[in-house]
Amino acid sequence: MKKVFLILRKIMVGISFFLFCSLAFIVLSSKASGGEPTILNHQFKVVLSGSMEPTFQTGSIIVIEKAKNNAAYKKNQIITFQSEDKLITHRIIDTKESNGQTLYITKGDNNDAPDRDYVLSQNIVGSYKDFTIPYLGYMVNYASSKIGSALLLFIPGLLLVLSAARSIFVTLKEVEMKTTG
Repeated sequence: MKKVFLILRKIMVGISFFLFCSLAFIVLSSKASGGEPTILNHQFKVVLSGSMEPTFQTGSIIVIEKAKNNAAYKKNQIITFQSEDKLITHRIIDTKESNGQTLYITKGDNNDAPDRDYVLSQNIVGSYKDFTIPYLGYMVNYASSKIGSALLLFIPGLLLVLSAARSIFVTLKEVEMKTTG
């Protein structure tokens, strides 16, 4: 039983370490580049509202594929687009042609009415790629804050100091046992 507990503990530590490193990568790379981190033409976006529930919950992270020039989007496809000064992720419910340009009519799955404005192709940032991580967005938002960023740098440093202190203590204890025994 003790062996199973140790294996489970190692697995949990490994998963926690991976999540912590991923979070640090996302936050620090976005701060360093001044924009969103992009991996193989895909970006992570945090869901800030419930307009697309139950498709994805508030606080989730979704993966979008960045928009390509002259890409055509279809009805029922979920897109992320720029609207004024914010990003919105909604489903395309219809399209309309005007002056040789495709206009997209969008709506949040949890909203009663379509969005007020049409979405132009040049305002589309990307399309949803069917990958969601629930609740991780809350941590990313916190880690992106000033306090969260400071903790993201402070906690690993503290863990290194504690690990070094533990190693010194264990070594001193071993030396003491050899000299007395």
